[in-house]
Amino acid sequence: MNGASREALAAARERFDALTDNTSVDATKLADELAAVTALLDREVSLRRVLTDPAQPGEAKAELAARLLSGQVGGETIDLVSGMVRSRWSRSRDLVDSIEELASAADLVAAQRTGALDDVEDELFRFGRIISSSTELRSALTDRVATTAAKVTLVRELLGGRVNPATERLVARLVTQPRGRSLEAGLDALSRLAAARRDRLVAVVTSAVPLSDQHKQRLGAALAKLYGHKVHLNLDVDPEVLGGIEVRVGDEIIDGTVADRLGEAARRMAG
Repeated sequence: MNGASREALAAARERFDALTDNTSVDATKLADELAAVTALLDREVSLRRVLTDPAQPGEAKAELAARLLSGQVGGETIDLVSGMVRSRWSRSRDLVDSIEELASAADLVAAQRTGALDDVEDELFRFGRIISSSTELRSALTDRVATTAAKVTLVRELLGGRVNPATERLVARLVTQPRGRSLEAGLDALSRLAAARRDRLVAVVTSAVPLSDQHKQRLGAALAKLYGHKVHLNLDVDPEVLGGIEVRVGDEIIDGTVADRLGEAARRMAG
């Protein structure tokens, strides 16, 4: 997001954090309601354009949103969404993306309150790896012909009782409301959002063999010093890297694998 949308999202995040700091607020209910608003605005293009029209007064847009949502969702959700439509957005889709982010964040808050945020973050990462390695499973979860109910049932069969409820809910929502994203991209975004709730970065570390606790501690300390931020390590083992490790933080890749060095040597010889 750029310009006005980035500022609007930052303001929405502050209001969201202030709201969910109150433990009496039902975070799971808030997640469901924000997800329902996301689906509504994703479906009703003309409505979201009206709600983000810069020519319309912010208060008028907020009143319209409140009237539309009254009786459909709770007061906290109405207040949050009304505040968002008062803001100025660069693109109408940015509003919908931001509401969706807050829906996911609400589920993460629910996990955080029970001390399970670490588990959810790791489960999302592991599920992403399973999807990447199983074409058949990925096809089943992204089948455009399959009904929403069928996809929810499949997610429940795969994850029910095996992961934190927040993880199952996040995956089910992503599968049933992909909104043009690949499943892998959606899972990656959820993983980053979970990390952000703990104010840290995520590093995906791929090695030929499992890292020892000492190596993990040293790597974590080195990355924290490099980025000036606590870094959570998501560990993956891939024998094809031959040796060394590959570290990916966002779009940045630090590759120290033998396979990479051999490939570079081959390219130099061929050149």
